[in-house]
Amino acid sequence: MSRRVRIATRLSGIKPSGIRRLFDLAQGDPDVISLGVGEPDFVSPSHVLEAAKQAMDEGKTHYTPNAGILELREGLAKKAKKDYGLLYDPQSEVLVTAGGTEAIFLALTALINPGDEVLVPNPGFVCYEPNILMAGGVPVSMPLCEENSFRLNANVVTSLITDRSRVMILNFPNNPTGSVLSYDSIAGLAKLAVERDLIVISDEVYEKILYDNVKHHCLATFRGMRDRTIVVNSFSKTYAMTGFRVGYALGPKELIASMLKCHQYVAACTNAPAQYAAVAALEGPQTFTENMVQEFDRRRHLLHSRLDEIEGFQCLLPQGAFYAFANVKEFGLSSEKFADYLFDKEKVVTVAGSSFGEHGEGYLRFSYATAYDKVREALDRIENAVKTFN
Repeated sequence: MSRRVRIATRLSGIKPSGIRRLFDLAQGDPDVISLGVGEPDFVSPSHVLEAAKQAMDEGKTHYTPNAGILELREGLAKKAKKDYGLLYDPQSEVLVTAGGTEAIFLALTALINPGDEVLVPNPGFVCYEPNILMAGGVPVSMPLCEENSFRLNANVVTSLITDRSRVMILNFPNNPTGSVLSYDSIAGLAKLAVERDLIVISDEVYEKILYDNVKHHCLATFRGMRDRTIVVNSFSKTYAMTGFRVGYALGPKELIASMLKCHQYVAACTNAPAQYAAVAALEGPQTFTENMVQEFDRRRHLLHSRLDEIEGFQCLLPQGAFYAFANVKEFGLSSEKFADYLFDKEKVVTVAGSSFGEHGEGYLRFSYATAYDKVREALDRIENAVKTFN
């Protein structure tokens, strides 16, 4: 490399996403079964696709307002009121982004000064720590432990807070563990955030993917949290619209204005036809999501029961999202090496728990967002691989 090309030092500690490592290697091989990438295998609802086509046919292919089309922002404000009783001004407190991941990046960029500490779940979604580092912050791990069903312990979180703590990131239903927090647990964390003057980025993209009558409680509904919470959400998981890249943030106008300032220089606006598709998703029937979750539930029970039958695996039954986080410590390999073994031996793609942080070591994440028969065949292959493991 030329001496004139100098890579920014803030990127030196950031590694490529572990989720994509085996996925990329498997491309073009029809024999591979992927339980890796977290993406619904359903086609987006037909009325959503038609709305995108109609928008293009009508020439709605130009820039939109930086914050998103007003029709969509109004729809998101109506959703927040209907679902959670929260009032947001669509003119100043709703921001449409290029997926939920951009919303998280914008929030951290708007909030963090160099050296500020950000409390982050570990294991946690792969974008959190890199985004914190790029914003100049210092990630502080909040451990999610199997013995606590991968839920946060408020006493442990309290012990991690210092004078430099600025932001806490929460993500429930959780990726990668599938855990969900109870009302009382969230209330305890909300009380802590108020007492210690923390801003919270609440990543709630899996809010509609829940099982066994478990309820989701939006963090911003708790006392004192509406004006110190940025609620991040997305159309990707709820409506199988990952490729549309439509996410959003809800929050107090001061925070949204700062995020908008970053957004207008990074992305200008979210894809225009995709925004009209998102409007159709909000306004149309919600049976698509309900049916999808029912099918995920069927796969969830298959994956959980079969993994628990395979010697060496221990797996809690997930309550939300579409992931199982299985303990594979008995095999004596690092999670990355064991994921490699399953791939090399039986062409099954999983994700090493270490991809989600040091507290994920010793686990594999299995996504059941793929066809039931494929999940079953993948489990047969994994069982065969374990039988020949030495």
